[in-house]
Amino acid sequence: MSERAAITDDVRRALAAEEGGRRWLRRLAALGVVALLVGGGLVFRAKNRPAPPAKFVTAQPSAGDVAEKVQATGAVQPVLQVNIGSQVNGRVAKVHVDFNSVVKKGDLLAEIDPIQYGAQVSQVSAQVAAQRANLESSKANAAAAQVAFERVQRLHQQSLASKGELDTALGQLEVAKAQVASADAQIGAIQAQLSQSQTNVGWTKIYSPVDGVVVTRSIDPGATVVASFQAPVLFVIAQDLRKMRVMADVDEADVGKLKEGMDAEAVVDAFPGESFRGSVQQVRYSPNNVQGVVTYSAVVEVDNPEEKLRPGMTATITIKTREVKGALRVPNAALRYKPTPPMGPNGKPVPQPPEPPLAKGTGRVFVVTSEKLGDEKSEPRTVQIGITDGLHTEITGGLPAGAKIVTDEVDDQEKKKKGKMF
Repeated sequence: MSERAAITDDVRRALAAEEGGRRWLRRLAALGVVALLVGGGLVFRAKNRPAPPAKFVTAQPSAGDVAEKVQATGAVQPVLQVNIGSQVNGRVAKVHVDFNSVVKKGDLLAEIDPIQYGAQVSQVSAQVAAQRANLESSKANAAAAQVAFERVQRLHQQSLASKGELDTALGQLEVAKAQVASADAQIGAIQAQLSQSQTNVGWTKIYSPVDGVVVTRSIDPGATVVASFQAPVLFVIAQDLRKMRVMADVDEADVGKLKEGMDAEAVVDAFPGESFRGSVQQVRYSPNNVQGVVTYSAVVEVDNPEEKLRPGMTATITIKTREVKGALRVPNAALRYKPTPPMGPNGKPVPQPPEPPLAKGTGRVFVVTSEKLGDEKSEPRTVQIGITDGLHTEITGGLPAGAKIVTDEVDDQEKKKKGKMF
């Protein structure tokens, strides 16, 4: 039994060894199939991989209009705005106009209670009458003194009156004449007071000095007006709202481009998409300095035929200073572009020699000399530049026809990321 059991164990071990070998062969075969599939997939993806993106973003010069413009903001105001005040103090009795009232020159706007000033007129008139009576009395005294002097003078000629009596009579005559002159002068002074009082009565009625529209009314009936040192502003009248002006604050870097008569356009937030035409009437020399920012006021008159623009609105003014039609132009990005320096072995940019400085009226662009993917090249060109509109710049010389210029580069890190995906 022991010998038979030993043979059985040997058979079992031989069968187990053969089964293990077959299992490993199956595993190796499966691994081989997986490797073939992965390799085939990699080869397929490598063959169908899209071409790498170009290194440069390029553009070509184009023909078009280039207009140089200056922008500024300012407040809309009437061309002629009159502040109307009061010359006298008192209680407002009546107000005849309101906001937006259309008035003509000479229309009555308001009235101040005239009772006080009427009483002054009556009082001064009485003083004038009293002083005229005093004048007549002085004239009578002067006439009596004249008669007395002449009588003493005849007596003195007949040696019936002394020299002293003659001098006394003469002195009394001169005093009487002086009293007449004084009374006459006092009448003039009191008449001046009367004229002033009558003028004050006239000032209690406030009239419009111009044709226009009332844009501000600062008083109501019953209010008290005090005009002690400065006439208070009671009304503001805009003469003609069909013609407005904008006091635009122009930056000191742009003020040298402006001239009187240049065309301008104004836009306001109240009417989006609509512009109002105008022109530059004046560029003032007086500077405005606000927290170190220097600006100059440009007076721009704007047409307002439908009276849409209102005083106080904030307007953005665009003034066309120069324009070239059909110019050869390039994007401003091409003039701002600077190539990325190559990377050194240590992963840091390799320092490059500085570019030579540009002369006035010139710029630098980079022209593509090789478009081979992976080996794109460009070289700098100095070009003559003209005006710019903020997006394009006029090129007046130095750029070959049909040239491709670089405006930007594709990010190298992005290209690396895309490369790792394949």
